[in-house]
Amino acid sequence: MLNDYFAAFIQALAAIGFAGIALGLSVLLGKKGKDNKTKQTPYECGMLPIGDGAPRFSVKFYLIAMLFVLFDIEVVFMYPWALQFRDLIQDNSMALVSMASFATLLTIAYVYALKKGALNWKS
Repeated sequence: MLNDYFAAFIQALAAIGFAGIALGLSVLLGKKGKDNKTKQTPYECGMLPIGDGAPRFSVKFYLIAMLFVLFDIEVVFMYPWALQFRDLIQDNSMALVSMASFATLLTIAYVYALKKGALNWKS
């Protein structure tokens, strides 16, 4: 059984060895640069790097993004079901009941989110 993995082991060993040798030669033979304060500052597209790196977003932004993903996934589940609807109904009548219950639950979740003000951007 070990003979089966011997070739893969040799290839991994060769890849690791090549990477190590290439990095080692780069450190030994490469140019040494001089560090100064200007080279160490981050480049911000010509702007001076003042303040925080990224602005803070409101929690509402993430909440609306999560709701969008949730209802987008609903469509992802409904589309293949709608394509196979005739075949599903012939085989089993539970297909309609299960999708109706799924849509009902998501409608209840949507109404709940509306009542809680989750989709109110200003508040």
